[in-house]
Amino acid sequence: MTLDTAFVRSRFPAFSEPSLQGQAFFENAGGSYTCQPVIDRLFRFYRERKVQPYGAYKASQLAGDEMDEARQRLAALMGVDTDELSFGPSTTQNTYVLANAFRRIMRPGDTVIVTNQDHEANTGSWRRLAEDGFEVREWQMDPETGHLDPADLVGLLDDKVRLVCFPHCSNVVGEINPVAEITATAHAAGAFVCVDGVSYAPHGLPNVGELGPDIYLFSSYKTYGPHQGIMVMRRALGEQLPNQAHYFNAGTLYKRFTPAGPDHAQVAACAGIADYFEELHTHHSLSGTTPAAKMAAVHDLMRGHETRLLQPLLDYLSERNSLRLLGPRVAAGRAPTVAVDCGKNAFEVSRQLASHGIMAGGGDFYAVRALKSQGIDPDQGVLRLSFTHYTSGQEVDKLIVALDSVL
Repeated sequence: MTLDTAFVRSRFPAFSEPSLQGQAFFENAGGSYTCQPVIDRLFRFYRERKVQPYGAYKASQLAGDEMDEARQRLAALMGVDTDELSFGPSTTQNTYVLANAFRRIMRPGDTVIVTNQDHEANTGSWRRLAEDGFEVREWQMDPETGHLDPADLVGLLDDKVRLVCFPHCSNVVGEINPVAEITATAHAAGAFVCVDGVSYAPHGLPNVGELGPDIYLFSSYKTYGPHQGIMVMRRALGEQLPNQAHYFNAGTLYKRFTPAGPDHAQVAACAGIADYFEELHTHHSLSGTTPAAKMAAVHDLMRGHETRLLQPLLDYLSERNSLRLLGPRVAAGRAPTVAVDCGKNAFEVSRQLASHGIMAGGGDFYAVRALKSQGIDPDQGVLRLSFTHYTSGQEVDKLIVALDSVL
């Protein structure tokens, strides 16, 4: 099945916005364009339903219903129960709250495993547990390839490890880690698992129920929605961890790890993400009848398109001796998030690309530990070229031409 790029781009107003014409967007790992269904729902909520939800009057009932719809539909797409999915202001803050919860149940000598491949959101809060006397062990990636070897995890596991934290996909290395395999290894050792899916979810929501981690985190503003952090907390762990919210919310799983009230309008608008995936499924006449099966088909459609576009870019970058491409050189094993060490200030390179109509990023991207471990100066940073399924082949061609000129 070939992705209908014209249809896809018609569902993103940014592609018809005059101020963005002639520019190709390659900083999607920092935040994607917002799809039309999300914008429609957000506008409607602010116009018609901007009241306290879950009240007795109609506008309030509609507001609450739409918030519930967002949780229910996104959870169903990811193969988990509705109350196992919750919203917070950001993935970083969700992780901070979770670390505080774990701090309460850990005993002297207990251990947490983190990686140096992660974005700081899924490593910094956990590393701070060392300040309270808990051990933090680092699962290190290969400094040359950026690969996170599951075999190396085995040597770090023992009966003291309570939690293993790792990314589904690094935001600078790009390699897709085998979540199901790693989760099974950690569970066999008696540890819980927390997966940062922020850099993977934009390329197709995973079936968390099948993959098996206890916690899965991602950001809706990178999956075509508003600025929220979305967290899947499986029931078995969620009911063990102490409540972090108001005491009277302790009995509601999806409220236990949200200390502040959620952003009603943005939560409701997230149902538009599910609307969009449903549109993709219907337009392309994909297989599947259950929400999770439909999402799996959409996931494969999106990934297939991205993989076809990514390989020529990887081939071009691999052939340039003046550059160092981070992560795998084969598109099938990575996300279209491509970081390059240019040997000079990456922000300046991105500035030069902007004059060619290329919107890309240069910097450390909150992956300072990952860059340092690969021998890259975070102050110099890397050029990051990231795209999603709405990117066209013509835009990739334009990127390569611009890179040839600038580099």
